[in-house]
Order: sequence, then structure tokens, then C-alpha cells
Amino acid sequence: MQSGRRYGLFQTLFWAKKSILFFILFDSALVCLYYFFEFDWLVIPWQPISLIGIAVAFYLGFKNNSSYERLWEGRKIWGGIVNTSRSFTVMARDFVNNQEAKETQSEENLQKIRKSLVHRHVAWLKALELQLRKLKPWEHNNKSDNHFRKLLDIDYKEERFEQLKPYLSEEEYAYIMSKGNRASHLLSVQSKELMRLRQEGIIEHFRHLEMQALITELYTLEGKAERIKNFPFPRQYATVNYFFTVVFILLLPLGMLSVFANLEPSYLIWFTIPFAVIGSWVFWTMEMIGDYSENPFEGLYNDVPISSMARGIEIDIRQMLDEIDIPAPWKPAAETGFDITL
Repeated sequence: MQSGRRYGLFQTLFWAKKSILFFILFDSALVCLYYFFEFDWLVIPWQPISLIGIAVAFYLGFKNNSSYERLWEGRKIWGGIVNTSRSFTVMARDFVNNQEAKETQSEENLQKIRKSLVHRHVAWLKALELQLRKLKPWEHNNKSDNHFRKLLDIDYKEERFEQLKPYLSEEEYAYIMSKGNRASHLLSVQSKELMRLRQEGIIEHFRHLEMQALITELYTLEGKAERIKNFPFPRQYATVNYFFTVVFILLLPLGMLSVFANLEPSYLIWFTIPFAVIGSWVFWTMEMIGDYSENPFEGLYNDVPISSMARGIEIDIRQMLDEIDIPAPWKPAAETGFDITL
């Protein structure tokens, strides 16, 4: 997501550059037809167009509010993942001991068990992040957006799941890669391991229940993220809003003609072009904001920065085990022209 204070004016204009060019050409053509060829029938009273504009504005407000709710829910879900990850790591560090162990373990073995639990959780974070990056048919998949993903190296590739190898045993990795929902099955493996440790007395019964409750919470958070990912903003709202906005933009310069056509001197008619372009740009940008906020996990500049958050969680929880060989935090990718956090 954009991590700077705000987008610059030229960045905002560049985002809609093709649309702005169309507005300029279309509005200029209408004014030329009216001015040079006396197409007086192009002039439409402003009142009916303003009525349409009010309806479109209300609809845009509804769509943007709904899209923002999806975006903000995605951020809250990952905030929950941050907190639950820390809690799970603290419990893995402190609850794994010899107090009720059937066979006493060395501190070295206990530390290996703690490390495997935490590393398996890191693998879950990475698997969930990768699964959420896989594009759905309704998400943005045009050439420029795909180029942006490749530039930041966050486009979905099956081979990226090899990132899980350092955090899992060979058997666990082979098992996970044979499944469809790999993040879900990683939690299943984690739960099975906790039960094994409980049976061996390495984790006491009530402490096992506490840790198992966190596994359930992680399943809940994953399910919420998948709900947003797998169920689009209702297509009927997105479609109708798009068509209404297009209709208003096409009619807007005709209404502007009625405003400037009666002004003296006659050359003021040319003011129709900049005012119509600005009005069209405002409504079209609001439509684009809603459109690009619907899917908060598709890997673009207005999304929830799940790569950065997953990396931050990994650093935090591995430091709780006093590990040294941990990765560096994600840095904003300013070379893209945007101050982006992934």
C-alpha cells in the first residue's frame, strides 16, 4: 500500500492518464462540433444532467463506503494475526517444558521443539500470504497492474511456495505441497504436533487447551481473509455503478455547453473543455478508488501490505526465541514512483 503521506498530484493524474486523455479529446470534439459546425442540438439543459449527477454521487458514495469496509476488515484481520502470532509464540516458548514430561528432555531438545512450532507458524504466514496473492477473475489483471506486481516481485507463482522449505521438515513440506489449501493444512499439522506434545507431557493439559484455542483463532482469521478474497464485491453494484458513471461523464460536456454557450464574449465557450474534463475526472477517480479498494489482497498499491506485515511478524516472533539469522524488514519500494509498502 501507499506508505507516504499522500499521492502526489502527478501520480494521481498519471493513475487515470488514459481516461483524462479520452475526456480531453471527447469534450474538445463536442465543443468543436457546436462552435464550428453549429450543432446546436448538442446543448442539453443542465437540470436533467445534474439530477443524474446527484444519483451517481450517492451511488459512488455507497460503493466507496462498501469497498472501504472490505479494505479495513482486511487490515483488522491481519492485525488479529499479528496479536495471535505473538501470543502463540510466547506460549510455545514458555509452555514447552519438562514439568509433566513422561521422559525428561534436554534443554537443547526443548529449544528445538519451540523453534519448530514457531517456524511452522512462520510457514503458515507465508503460505497464507501467497494464497491471498493468487488472482481471482474479478481482480485487476491488466498489463500495467501485472507489470507493477512483477516489478515488486509479488506476482503469484507456484514455485514461491519453496519459501516454506526452510521452516518445515521434508516430510511436512511434501505433505503440505500435496494439498490445495496449504495454509489450512499447516494449522492442521500444528494442531497434531501440539497433541503429540500433550500426550508426551511436554505441554501440560490446560496449557495445551490455551494453545489449541489460538489455533482455532488462526483458523477463524484465515477464514475471514479467504471470505474477502473468494467473494467479490457484488457484481450487480459494481456493474451498475460503472455504467451510471460512464453515462454521466458522456452527458456532462453537453450540460456544460448550455452553461457557457450564452456567455459573452463567444470564445468563453472553450471553457467548457477544462471544466468538463475536471468534472469527469473527479467522478471517474471516485469510481476507480472504489474499484481498486474492493480487493485488499491482490498485490497493488492500495492494498493491505500483507507481505510487510508477515515479515514483521516473523521478525518479532523469531526474536522472542533469541534467533539471530532473521530477515530484514520490508522497505518501501520508492523506485516504482510510489512510496509502496508491500
